[in-house]
Amino acid sequence: MGRPKALLRDAHGVPFLDRALGVLVDGGCDRVTVVLGAAADEARTVLDDAGWSGDEAVRVVVAADWEEGMGASLRTGLRALDGEDDDAALVTLVDLPDVGTDVLRRVAGAAPAPRRSALVRATYGGRPGHPVLVGRDHWAGVVASARGDHGARDYLAAHEHVACECGDLATGRDVDRPSDVQ
Repeated sequence: MGRPKALLRDAHGVPFLDRALGVLVDGGCDRVTVVLGAAADEARTVLDDAGWSGDEAVRVVVAADWEEGMGASLRTGLRALDGEDDDAALVTLVDLPDVGTDVLRRVAGAAPAPRRSALVRATYGGRPGHPVLVGRDHWAGVVASARGDHGARDYLAAHEHVACECGDLATGRDVDRPSDVQ
């Protein structure tokens, strides 16, 4: 991509990071843990400019080992939740421009009881994607297996989970090239 995705802006000039936070909050998340990596200071400026820095519902953590890939961010985010009383975490990425609140709500709503043991993954035309709802009972396993750019992929492949079809709501495609931003 040539630069951190958290610093990208859509065709209307809206920062991807600001949009992703808005989707999570509007989608029903009471608290949001933002995991930053490359250019963390610049990303904090984006949060400041968008007005998120003073929001008590938003916590920022930095993945010191961000260069390893998505697995480092996932581990950092789940570890940051350890002292909290949350029963599940809804994990998403900053570079999913067409994934909106309707997708987040559907995935969260597909979680079987008890939520702390739930695993739900959005799919788009049967293709796995994000967001992923990870119940607390799975956090340690996900942290132990999250490596490189695989995130929770290997853990999900080895554990029964709900595939929540969202292809009628979005494509779920992430942005990997500058031309994808359009």
